[in-house]
Amino acid sequence: METERPSRSGRLFAWLDERLNLSPLIEFSQKKEVPIHRSTFWYYMGGVSLFLFMIQIFTGVLLLLYYRPGEESAYESVRFIMTEVEFGWLFRSIHSWAANLFVFFIFIHMFSTFFTRAFRKPRELTWVTGFVLLVLAMAFGFSGYLLPWNELAFFATKVGTDIAGAVPLIGEPIRTILRGGEDVTTATLTRFYAFHVALIPAAFTILLGLHLLFVQRQGMHTPSYFESLPESKRRFIPFFPNIPLLMVKIIILLLGR
Repeated sequence: METERPSRSGRLFAWLDERLNLSPLIEFSQKKEVPIHRSTFWYYMGGVSLFLFMIQIFTGVLLLLYYRPGEESAYESVRFIMTEVEFGWLFRSIHSWAANLFVFFIFIHMFSTFFTRAFRKPRELTWVTGFVLLVLAMAFGFSGYLLPWNELAFFATKVGTDIAGAVPLIGEPIRTILRGGEDVTTATLTRFYAFHVALIPAAFTILLGLHLLFVQRQGMHTPSYFESLPESKRRFIPFFPNIPLLMVKIIILLLGR
């Protein structure tokens, strides 16, 4: 009796599994479960934030192909992207709006974590890395705001760095480091460009990896009322494909707005 040959996708998976040992990861994702309770919705906020970060990376790389930092070239390169590059206006708009939504959903994620007391032992490090990620996300937005090098970006950066300079003891050195001098100049633009496309993304990616590792190792936090339920009344659903599908629905709704 002739045996059925595996499909092309099956052969590809077998080839990758032989070299990368993917089977344990597949088995783990199939066995992983998520508790169901009235606060389950807040679990999705971290995933939405991660999706928006991926959009930032994708659109940022596309913009980076045309953007040129410099006193004479920064504004003109942004104008060129908006008017001459095919769909450039769309990708810049997506990058800008996704940045705002990115910070917004991280704030929601942080407040939901705080009010559900998910920061308590043994998840202190998860909370700390998440808070630092929030700070870095705001630094992302602040550093990127200057890059169009227009009048609004100039004065917004001047005010923002003046606020940083008002911090007691360390304010003046911080303002000087951010500006690259006493005032907002081309040196400031160069520094903010380096922060926005290299330093902050590198730090954010490392901390994000740690944050996801901590979440994976410690599992989903459950409220006290869920823990007080008897085992027979606790409800769980498989993580895959239920949670990714729900995440896709939220993301589609978000993009539709």
